[in-house]
Amino acid sequence: MNEQMEKNLVVLAFDFGMARIGVAVGNTLVGAAKPVTIIHARTNRQRWREIQKIVQEYQPDLFVVGTPLHVRGQVHETEWSQRCERFARQLSGRFARPSHLVHEGYSSVVVDEKDKYVDDKAAAVILQQFFDENL
Repeated sequence: MNEQMEKNLVVLAFDFGMARIGVAVGNTLVGAAKPVTIIHARTNRQRWREIQKIVQEYQPDLFVVGTPLHVRGQVHETEWSQRCERFARQLSGRFARPSHLVHEGYSSVVVDEKDKYVDDKAAAVILQQFFDENL
């Protein structure tokens, strides 16, 4: 992974949820993440249509998807983590780019905001964690 990180790669990160998906962007040259948007979609078709627009706009080289941890920080396979892994595989398959999972560890809780929805900021926390671990 780290050899790949030597280039200037655009990375899209996702805080996956059934009702909302937070999206953030960054690049490996700067190593900083910024929130982009929150996808509010009721159906898979709507969800993928919105993701397609974002991928076309940012032309990412790879994707990062947050996946939950067990309460004590240990990896714990749950139905939710399986959904996140499936979402990452679908991103790779649909857009022919690699996906990486990041154990997010309460990214939504880390975000200290008064906003009703913080999914985009949570995605930025996930992406920043990816950069911190890989650059």
